[in-house]
Amino acid sequence: MELTKAEEQIMHILWKLENAFVKDIIEKLPSPKPAYNTVSTIVRILERKGFVGHKAFGKAHQYYPTVTKKEYTGKFIRGFIKNYFGNSYRQMVSFFAKEENLSVKEMEEIIALLSDKLEKKKTDGNSEYK
Repeated sequence: MELTKAEEQIMHILWKLENAFVKDIIEKLPSPKPAYNTVSTIVRILERKGFVGHKAFGKAHQYYPTVTKKEYTGKFIRGFIKNYFGNSYRQMVSFFAKEENLSVKEMEEIIALLSDKLEKKKTDGNSEYK
């Protein structure tokens, strides 16, 4: 499930703080600060979506992420690749290599990362070519 920009902005704050009351979240938001009720509503939406949980302290609620940043990033990237590149990592890399004018250094770093991953797969026996 994708998040709106406002929801994602609040999740980034919660991932950083780990636990926060609405007032803590508002403190970390850029100016102009949104209204308390606006942030509270977004946090409750995130809770309904399963991204946030809370601990009650009387009438006050302290919120915490129930999805890690790594989990969300993985799902987001997989959805992005599926929706924009026909589920092809090759097409995505090709697009960025052509359209984003990657430097030679950036391309070498990408090749090195892929080479390391390829060698690891080969030594772990996870290669589809074995």
